[in-house]
Amino acid sequence: MREQIFTPKGVKPKAPYSQAIVADGPQVYVSGQGPVDPETGELQLGSFREQAETTLRNIGILLEAAGTSWENVVRVGVFLADLDNFAEFNEIYGQYVKEPYPARTTVEAGLNRIAIEIDCIAVVPQS
Repeated sequence: MREQIFTPKGVKPKAPYSQAIVADGPQVYVSGQGPVDPETGELQLGSFREQAETTLRNIGILLEAAGTSWENVVRVGVFLADLDNFAEFNEIYGQYVKEPYPARTTVEAGLNRIAIEIDCIAVVPQS
C-alpha cells in the first residue's frame, strides 16, 4: 500500500520525511487544515505547539472519517508562518508519523493570524 523510495544518490532527509513514496489504492486528499476547534469553529491561537497539535489532531479526525489514519499518509504539505518553528514542528510531527515517513514539503507562508496550515494525501486501506 505504501512503499518508501530511497536512493543514496539522492539527498538524505534530515527531518521526518521520505525522499519519495509509492502508494497503491484509493486515496483521500485532505484540504489545508489549521488550528480550529472543530466543535466551535473558532481559531485556537495559542502557542505554536498548541496550534500545531490542534492542526495535526484535526487532520487525524478527517483521516479517520475517510477510513484511514496518519499511518497511511503518503504526502504532507506544511505551511509555517515562521520557519524558526521548523525544528519544533518536526518534534511534534514525529508523534503522528512513523517510518516510512510520508513525502513532505515545508514552506514559510504568509498565513493570516495562524502559525500553521497542513494538507495531506493518504491511502485508504481496502479490506
